[in-house]
Amino acid sequence: MSTSVAASRARMPEGTNTVLDRRTVETDNSNLLPLLRPGLRVLDAGCGTGAITAGIAERVTPGGSVTGIDTGEALIAQAQQQFAGIAGLHFEVADIHAFAPTEQFDLITSARVLQWLPDPLQTLCCMKALLHPGGIVSILDYNHEKINWDPAPPASMRRFYDAFLQWRKDAGFDNGIADRLVHLFREAGFTNITTQSCHELSLAGSAEFKATAGIWTKVAASRGVQLVNDGYVTEAERLTVMDDYNQWIAGTGKSMQLYLLAVSGRNPE
Repeated sequence: MSTSVAASRARMPEGTNTVLDRRTVETDNSNLLPLLRPGLRVLDAGCGTGAITAGIAERVTPGGSVTGIDTGEALIAQAQQQFAGIAGLHFEVADIHAFAPTEQFDLITSARVLQWLPDPLQTLCCMKALLHPGGIVSILDYNHEKINWDPAPPASMRRFYDAFLQWRKDAGFDNGIADRLVHLFREAGFTNITTQSCHELSLAGSAEFKATAGIWTKVAASRGVQLVNDGYVTEAERLTVMDDYNQWIAGTGKSMQLYLLAVSGRNPE
């Protein structure tokens, strides 16, 4: 499919910012914590509403700075308003493939973003070009093909999820990108490549289960509209899956695990 179709499907629909707002660097990007220290110059590519970016900024003070970029104008406007008081933190609307800062970075991070890009190798090469020699890129992303529900979700959710993956695949997105990141890092020329498992397990009975397992209700409510418009599911199917899955969460659902890996690599000196 064309790059315009990929860009259209990757664009975050209204309402999904509530998912981004709940995230913190400690709970949702903890792979970064050993890499952060005062004085670093950091780029967060695909920063969304800036919740994680703000946490990064707090950990590189004093002396450090963090720039968050995203192609979503509404997301950046929210980030600029919400985190205006944090020193050394800057947000701007920009595409990593055309971003031209005046200085290079010590660390570039991108979480759950490459899954929405049709050419992740090109993206990694663009990031590498923005790094100081010896700088680090750290990517966190999913293998959507390895999600695990216990017990199995309703058949309507399984059908919707399969349609969601096909919709993504037809746009050129890699549903299993987490397990291919190491290969992509090698192709891009990074060294000292490390991998960390960051799977997200949600258990029934926990305070967060409804919100975390319910991410797929939110997907059906938001991106599901895109799937309907593109002919992958019907509106009746979209509405049914939200009801069925909410009942699973409130009833028989025991756990859901999302498969994530964090891969980091160094720009050769």
